[in-house]
Amino acid sequence: MRTFTKSYKDYTTYKPHLQADFNKRCGYTDCSDLWFGGVVTFHIDHHKPWKKYPKEPNLKTDYSNLVYSCSYVNILKSDDIGAYIDPCDVDYNDHFERGKSGEILPIKKSKQANYMYKKLKLYLRRYEIIWTLDNLFQKMQKMEVMIAKQTNQKQIKELKILQGELAGLFVKQLQYLGANQ
Repeated sequence: MRTFTKSYKDYTTYKPHLQADFNKRCGYTDCSDLWFGGVVTFHIDHHKPWKKYPKEPNLKTDYSNLVYSCSYVNILKSDDIGAYIDPCDVDYNDHFERGKSGEILPIKKSKQANYMYKKLKLYLRRYEIIWTLDNLFQKMQKMEVMIAKQTNQKQIKELKILQGELAGLFVKQLQYLGANQ
């Protein structure tokens, strides 16, 4: 949901506001910018490419036309005027779902979702891995809070064992992304 109401002449000035409005996540893949290097590596997508619509001169700086996007998706989308769903205007759950291991799947009856899935390569394993990293990270944070609140030493030991198992899974996913190089 886009909440920022001020106007700027330079659309790049909106980036921190887009990052906040999109909860630090790509508007198209829901991947956290954390795993891509943060706000510096994320792009600002013009949902409706301003270069393709010269009769609509405000598209370049119209906040309602901007999407916080990972670089992979923004580069693939480029100035294509295909059937893209604006992530702020439509409930993505009506067009996409997540598989059991976090993969992005288009709903078969949604032509727009199927177009985006192919054009933006939403089938790439990277989005499944990042979804898994996000979930593991959240569980590890909850585990840390649980350990801090626990007073029973036996339960603390068991929680730390579980925490270690989560950390192992976490590292395995990071290695897949090449983060250890």
